[in-house]
Amino acid sequence: MSKISITDVAKCAGVSIKTVSRVINREEHVRVDTRERVEEAIATLNYRPNPSARSLAGKRAFVIGLLYDSPSGNYVVDIQRGALRVCQREHYELLIHPSGLQSSDLVAEVSHLLRQSKVDGFLLTPPLSDHERLLAMLRASDARFVRIAPGDHAETARSVFTNDRESCRMMTEYLVSLGHRSLAFIVGHPDHKAVGERYRGYLDGLKAAGVPFDERLVKQGFNTFQSGVECGLELLRQVDRPSVVFASNDDMAVGVMRAARQSGIRIPEELSVVGFDDIPMACQICPALTTIRQPVEAMAMKGAEMLLGQLRGVSSGNHAVVLESVIQLRESTGPGPCSP
Repeated sequence: MSKISITDVAKCAGVSIKTVSRVINREEHVRVDTRERVEEAIATLNYRPNPSARSLAGKRAFVIGLLYDSPSGNYVVDIQRGALRVCQREHYELLIHPSGLQSSDLVAEVSHLLRQSKVDGFLLTPPLSDHERLLAMLRASDARFVRIAPGDHAETARSVFTNDRESCRMMTEYLVSLGHRSLAFIVGHPDHKAVGERYRGYLDGLKAAGVPFDERLVKQGFNTFQSGVECGLELLRQVDRPSVVFASNDDMAVGVMRAARQSGIRIPEELSVVGFDDIPMACQICPALTTIRQPVEAMAMKGAEMLLGQLRGVSSGNHAVVLESVIQLRESTGPGPCSP
């Protein structure tokens, strides 16, 4: 069977090849009924545009780059899934590029990628979305980019994030309502500024609930399972151990649960544990983990849509793009010692 071409699509839709090209590239000034006929023809014929041919015909490579440096495989997979859904729908290719935050060659590496690979724009994931030298280089190069979950919310025109601080405040207030007064918190990796918003939400929640802050109940984690185990053991070995541990991400929360089992402490009867992210493991372990579901895939989709909008000259405005996180109550939380 011969390969379907753009000519076949044009004949099927009863339009010109140029019109098909304009629909594929999401250009404006195409009538709604014409666009629908072309899209129907594309779906019927299962047509897939040739990226190389599109690049030669226009000024774009029809490729966007996804830059990441994250210790959590779950997070990266969800980001990739969201970006890919938009790219496939819009007939773009996605270049997935791991980038070391601590590498001295990071900025030069991305600059080379921008020049040599002819990437049209970048999606930046945390902690790269807050890397000042990288951002400065991209701005100086007039590169198109969108930041996903930056800790700095000042540049809202090309950023998408979630309400980390507010959702963590709400979770903290909920834990207090269960009768918990000794609430420990494991802070996330210091390079991840967005994760710092979760700690501030915890502080907000304590203040709102009238619970005094105790610095002995705060430990520094690094977003990894092992750091959760280590922080959990430190907290649980204290004479006045906490009745609940709230970790900045699920990987560390699961580590705390491991530390509790090693210490012979029952969950949730003797210790409640809470995480953030809602990774698949959160509902697979026993007891299932109470957590806050971060809309990672949705943020990646929105970020990709914003980036493609930039490439087409469509402004997303200066408003903040915030997608809400949702509290997921499961089996790892129970009444505290001060419950009514």
